[in-house]
Amino acid sequence: MKTITILKTLLLAAILFSAAAFAIELDSAKATGLVGEQENGYLGAVVMSTEVMTLITDINAKRKAKYQELATKNSITLRQVESLAAKKAYDKTEAGHYLRSNGQWIKK
Repeated sequence: MKTITILKTLLLAAILFSAAAFAIELDSAKATGLVGEQENGYLGAVVMSTEVMTLITDINAKRKAKYQELATKNSITLRQVESLAAKKAYDKTEAGHYLRSNGQWIKK
């Protein structure tokens, strides 16, 4: 009985730790081709998965908040900030990472 309890505890711990190991970060997601920069200044999914969509949702919400802050501060529209951010992101994108252009994902 004690052995079964220990095995269940170890199994639960393994599941929890393996879930944490699958959590992805932006740099690794870009480097592995899971996400890319889009023409609207936000990230897009090159490969669809729950982890990728969670990352994109989080990053894009933070970007939008920052873009809105910059738009308000500089008395310009959100769309103008998004366009400027997209250009900057495209310029900074490393070779081999994905960009979305005219609806298609391409490697820089």
